[in-house]
Amino acid sequence: MSQVKRALIFDMDGTIVDNMAFHTKSWITFFERRGHAIDPDAFFRATAGRQGGEIIRSHFGADLLDDEVATLNHEKEAVYRELYAPHRKAVKGFEDLIADAKSQGIALAVGTAAPPANVEFTLDGLDLRRHFDAIVGATDVARGKPHPDVFIEAAKRCGAEPADCIVFEDAPLGVEAARRAGMRAVVLTTTLPAEAFAEFDNVITIVSDFSQLSLDELFA
Repeated sequence: MSQVKRALIFDMDGTIVDNMAFHTKSWITFFERRGHAIDPDAFFRATAGRQGGEIIRSHFGADLLDDEVATLNHEKEAVYRELYAPHRKAVKGFEDLIADAKSQGIALAVGTAAPPANVEFTLDGLDLRRHFDAIVGATDVARGKPHPDVFIEAAKRCGAEPADCIVFEDAPLGVEAARRAGMRAVVLTTTLPAEAFAEFDNVITIVSDFSQLSLDELFA
């Protein structure tokens, strides 16, 4: 009888790296240059986990052509990489956790709303890509979070059933996406306090970083 395949699926921004403040700051800078005033906290709560194109159309109009959206999104992401590059590092305990998972034969995946350039910037910039069995980003699924597509595709590529996957997230939209995918979630409070996730019944634990997590306890 074959062993059940288990998988850990990580959101990238705000989870593998503690960078959401820089994403929010870059969006605010981007919109302010075009005369849009943005409240940082409200903006994050409404958009974390959504794809850049969705955010741009929600502010500039749903009738924008795809190439117009791509140009604007590319400009915003360039601002983000400039701001965050000097601070880029993995959240405490992350590399130890994935090393432990690998030793136990647990598959590793990334499920992110980030475009390819940002995936490269983060995972390749920190030499992390080589650890993952699957990476699913904005260009791999049609819909962003809270739709479950990104996590379902990540599980499929890992050969794991949703019930045997644990998602790591920092945003309510991402936890909701995991819930819709039939997956349990671990919340990182890198961006929002624990109270922001009180409504979710699929959250198994809430932590500030990865250092105190036990894989045996998570999969118990």
